[in-house]
Amino acid sequence: MVMVESTMLPLGTAAPDFTLPDVVSGQSTSLATFSSSRALLVMFICQHCPFVKHVQQELARIGQDYGPKGVGLLAISANNVATHPQDSPEHLKQMAESLGFTFPLCYDESQETAKRYTAACTPDFFLFDGEGRLAYRGQLDDSRPGNNIPVTGKDLRAALDAILSGQPIPEPQKPSIGCNIKWKPGNEPAYFG
Repeated sequence: MVMVESTMLPLGTAAPDFTLPDVVSGQSTSLATFSSSRALLVMFICQHCPFVKHVQQELARIGQDYGPKGVGLLAISANNVATHPQDSPEHLKQMAESLGFTFPLCYDESQETAKRYTAACTPDFFLFDGEGRLAYRGQLDDSRPGNNIPVTGKDLRAALDAILSGQPIPEPQKPSIGCNIKWKPGNEPAYFG
């Protein structure tokens, strides 16, 4: 396991387009799917990572809490399944169903969407405002596996609440920390490592 931080893509960046299959429904999900959303939260996760396992119940709760408020939510896994078969679409589907995800969980087989978002770790969070501009990128909260801080989603929830109320997002934005995305050999982006 290689632990890395978010790349902290510049605020104001336009949400990169994508079209990916939802592992549960099999239907295509794209940026246009969320065109009427008040905000869009894109989460890069996977099935096996201990950092994701540590927060996965909170991710489900965020979907339940903010989806009804008009926030579009999407989770994406881009890990190389040749080296990490537990992150295959079949395992991701089981994860989404067992956790009761109310949002699509997509598989980025080519890893191109992860590159466009400069995703570096799992979990990695990108929150876009109603204009499709990056307003928050950073951690869920201060909890990490083994640090005995409760998982509350405090930082991400504060950012979501600020966007929904038209207020500035609290500073500073702390990078997320987690396992590195498992890139295919020769596919590692320039920003990685």
